[in-house]
Amino acid sequence: MSQYQPPIADIAFALEHVVGYPDIANLPGFEHADLDTVVELLEQCGEFMAEAVAPLNQQGDTQGSQLQLDGTVKTPDGFKEAYQQYVDAGWGSVPLPEEYGGGGFPRTIGLAIQEMFNSANLAFSLCPLLTQGAIDALLHYGDDAMKNRYLPKMVSGEWTGTMNLTEPQAGSDVGALTTKAVKNDDGSYAITGQKIFITYGDHDMAEQIVHLVLARTPGAPTGTRGISCFIVPKFHINDDESLGERNGVQTVSLEHKMGIHASPTCVLSYENATGYLIGEENKGMRIMFVMMNAARLGVGAQGLAVAERAYQQSLEYAQQRQQGLAIGATGTSSAIIEFPDVRRMLMTQRASIAALRYLMLLDASYVDHSTNDPDPAVRARADEIVGLLTPICKSFGTDLGNELTSLALQIQGGMGFIEETGAAQHVRDVRIAAIYEGTNGIQAADLVGRKLGVRGGASVLEFLATMREIDTDLAAAGADFAGIREELDRQFAALETATHWMLRTGQGDPNSVLAGSTPYLRMWGLCTSAWMLARAAVAAAKTDDARLANEQLVLARFYAQQLLPACASLLGAATAGAEDLFALDANSLAGTGHKVRS
Repeated sequence: MSQYQPPIADIAFALEHVVGYPDIANLPGFEHADLDTVVELLEQCGEFMAEAVAPLNQQGDTQGSQLQLDGTVKTPDGFKEAYQQYVDAGWGSVPLPEEYGGGGFPRTIGLAIQEMFNSANLAFSLCPLLTQGAIDALLHYGDDAMKNRYLPKMVSGEWTGTMNLTEPQAGSDVGALTTKAVKNDDGSYAITGQKIFITYGDHDMAEQIVHLVLARTPGAPTGTRGISCFIVPKFHINDDESLGERNGVQTVSLEHKMGIHASPTCVLSYENATGYLIGEENKGMRIMFVMMNAARLGVGAQGLAVAERAYQQSLEYAQQRQQGLAIGATGTSSAIIEFPDVRRMLMTQRASIAALRYLMLLDASYVDHSTNDPDPAVRARADEIVGLLTPICKSFGTDLGNELTSLALQIQGGMGFIEETGAAQHVRDVRIAAIYEGTNGIQAADLVGRKLGVRGGASVLEFLATMREIDTDLAAAGADFAGIREELDRQFAALETATHWMLRTGQGDPNSVLAGSTPYLRMWGLCTSAWMLARAAVAAAKTDDARLANEQLVLARFYAQQLLPACASLLGAATAGAEDLFALDANSLAGTGHKVRS
């Protein structure tokens, strides 16, 4: 496995020239986070990730986390020590509130840190990601006593957090959960039930784990309306804030997974465990969505991050691997980077990764405007755009994570298929991201079912109009940008056609809208990516860096000409309706001569 090189220059260019970070640094509360300061901070963070975290990636995959005979979980060698270094350096606290010991930096910078962390070691980075989701939930819904008790040590990373949603019988249908919470005389609750797929549900890297658990109180309404959310700490906390006896939560088993072997995915059993209600009874879904929405952009960044790590390895291999003789070359062999199809795969990775980085950081920048802009109207509009971009970032980002890591392996040929090279690990590790925090099908359903209807469709149409404004900049940039301009116009038209169809059809035939939701979301991913690359190319042309300007122009042109045209080809699928999806019964789907078991 090649050594990870943090893409600091690419991130810095994105912040300064593409997503408007200087404007974020001028928002109230972010005055200390000017561009020069954050670039220096990211350089230091990148060094830490490359030197302390990345070398553990392949070893962690091979060794995995192990459930011990006493019911505890041991992480791979070096993880506990590296996590302590991470806590001591304070990297997890950078984008968190100063009130609880955080750095108070913008979410945009937190996302840049997450990208490097995910690239260095995805399995390792999942623990802080889940902790941040739990922190966000407590910030929004915890009372002052709860915040003061838990947040300082969670923000520092001394304590970690989890999200306990899924149950064996429920899956993505959270409303079907059966874990029960019975109120005790002292106001606490006795939590009983089983949760599955709990990332870092137990481990040895921190002294305390703060579980956020969804459960149902006696007499609660059925479905999602009757769900409440509770804090269930691994250890009881004494009055003097020291840790006491073990709470009634145990690890039953660890899942044997396709990838992220170092991350312990636990089955947890709660037997009259003491829990504390967050907010009010039956408001658990609101709290869950705070956790999940905070995590969804971070999961999208996982697709970007692992694709970046895989790309670096495939590029290095393509430069070193000698095989065959390229057209026009002399000698006995050429590096495979000289062959057109290998160049196509490398360029697809390079352009797609750049586009995803710009798109993820743009979404994060709107998060910062939604929380810190002094103008209420700007905050409200930014929040709408976050709602639109987040399912796109999560779904398109993780879909491309799968596709780009597969391309990286393809470049390495048979050697890529050999586990020792590490290329296969990237493919295996990133596969879960399309399932995390609501599958990508759920993201597509969220886009068409919730986000398109905001203000009767006006919100999404306004954003499409904003994207179209790039036409003026491209026209002014000169003849080199003409091809990008023309293709963007064609593909924006296809996306607009699909959007108007979705808005019309959704009123009377929601099933048909859902049937086309995944190709429709893909159209959005392609168009927003091409739009961001065009913005980057225009911005780079205005700098005094000729090499940068040429690189950004080529990436934008390549994407527009070779990847973006797929958008219009998806229009038929997005608007085909649901009839054929349900035209065959289960036996017909099984094929001639086969019967589905009853």
